[in-house]
Amino acid sequence: MSGTKRPHYETLLTNIVVISVSLFTASLNLLVIVSISHFKQLHTSTNLLLLSLAVSDFFMGLFMSFQIDSCWFFGNLICSLCQYLIYIISSACVGNMVLISVDRYVAVCYPLHYSTKLTENRMKMCVCLCWTCSALYQGVYLKDNLQKPGRFNSCLGECVLYISYVAGLVDVVLSFILPITVIIALYIRVFVVAVSQARAVRSHITSVSLTQRSVKVSAKKSELKAARNLGVVIAVFLTCLCPFYCVSLTDQDTLFSAFAIYLYYLNSCLNPVIYAFFYSWFRKSVKLIITLKILQPDSSQTNVL
Repeated sequence: MSGTKRPHYETLLTNIVVISVSLFTASLNLLVIVSISHFKQLHTSTNLLLLSLAVSDFFMGLFMSFQIDSCWFFGNLICSLCQYLIYIISSACVGNMVLISVDRYVAVCYPLHYSTKLTENRMKMCVCLCWTCSALYQGVYLKDNLQKPGRFNSCLGECVLYISYVAGLVDVVLSFILPITVIIALYIRVFVVAVSQARAVRSHITSVSLTQRSVKVSAKKSELKAARNLGVVIAVFLTCLCPFYCVSLTDQDTLFSAFAIYLYYLNSCLNPVIYAFFYSWFRKSVKLIITLKILQPDSSQTNVL
């Protein structure tokens, strides 16, 4: 028996929803990119990681529209290159999450050394290294598809990416299991330190004066709040990522497979929404951007914190 096709109106509605979410995702992440890039106060080590994450989410939002049900009109070479870029962006996104976890780990567990260990220049190098390694790794991973574009297409108008089961299994380990293990381990450590600090504050265990203690505690609370907010980002990321890699292991094309793919892409839209809830600087920046006040002279010096 031949498979039944979805009704035309259902396909059209799905495509409209996907394109709308794609544009919405790209727009939100563009606001994050402009905010962090424009305002001097936001040029911090942690925000550099958020900027890198927003860049990957921005392009992921644009490429989301490629998931619509339609023929591919741009040739086999462009198909392979687009798939390659999508995989680079996905890999860089995971790398950014690992860097964010490391950043919060150092900030909470070694607060006195944070400003010297994770400087802006070092963080820029880490971000560049993350994107470079992603490009090199995916180049090796997709070598067969890049060397002979279209070799796995069964008919004209297809844009097919073929990954062997062994290669897919290795990718699951390197792109999912290993980084997720590092992220969870670091955040468990952050949580343990946070609990111990809270107990120390409550029991007033300190060897410094009252004034010094209040300043120190205030600084720690700030770092812990940032760790909590970014922990939400990472938790949402894991929730969206797990179904996708579970489907990758089963290698079955089902309704859940399509759901897992869309959920994976949806994560790029959720990150800036989380920023809007937890970061006042993002809300203030968006207001200044929408009202075009960033076009005024010296607008980059505006206080948004």
